[in-house]
Amino acid sequence: MKTLSRLSLLSLLVLLPALAGAEPATIVPLERAHSHNDYTRTRPLLDALDVGFCSIEADIYLVDGELLVAHDRKAVRPERTLRAMYLDPLQERVKKNGGRVYPGGPGVTLLIDIKDDAPTTYARLREVLQEYADMLTSFTPDSTKPGAVTVIISGNSPRDIMAAEPARLAAADGRQADLDGSAPPSLIPLVSMDWGSVFKWKGKGEMPADEATLLHDMVAKAHEKGRRIRFWALPTPAVSWPLLYDAGVDLLNADNLPALQKLLLERMNRKTAAK
Repeated sequence: MKTLSRLSLLSLLVLLPALAGAEPATIVPLERAHSHNDYTRTRPLLDALDVGFCSIEADIYLVDGELLVAHDRKAVRPERTLRAMYLDPLQERVKKNGGRVYPGGPGVTLLIDIKDDAPTTYARLREVLQEYADMLTSFTPDSTKPGAVTVIISGNSPRDIMAAEPARLAAADGRQADLDGSAPPSLIPLVSMDWGSVFKWKGKGEMPADEATLLHDMVAKAHEKGRRIRFWALPTPAVSWPLLYDAGVDLLNADNLPALQKLLLERMNRKTAAK
């Protein structure tokens, strides 16, 4: 009987929870996988965790004191709260799995995109996050204490307010200017950009040499400052993902979760085979 390849074994392990109701320990955590607009899925958060994603995105609005998850204000529903959809399930897993979302696994990022008034919504979010402090990464102006879940505020990010806080349970999502900026990584640990605002390459043919060089330079700048880097609105993800992976982009945006899972497991297998 032929020995299973590592990729086949990894794929089997990923399927086991669905087939046999196994514990999440069998899932392979994928540190570079980001679930874009996660709340639009059939099973928000759970679909992403079932395939090992370690970064998850949720948009929020403040409505009558509740943080509600939706892309548009008209789509909010009272039962779709940040607590119910993300914070409570994550906390439950962290307690169940010995202090981590995935047993023995890496930290998980919860990217919260504020869609309305930044100061008001952040003030309420700050209060809510205090109730989950035991599982969250904490920040000061010059230090970071990693937790099971790292909250990063995107969208309407109240950066000035956050920078003035002596202690925080969230950091800010930066933009292109932050690649050359002086803000500490404890304030801006991640830089995110619209792909089309930086690059002209649309996923057809080879990426122009000058743009490939720019991409590598941007990744290098981010890493030199202790930041991760991410792009949204990617052209033809199946084509752009391998290019971004090889360039060292830290988080790969995905709407098709199984497709990115497959690519990352294949890349993990190649690295292992090359050793």
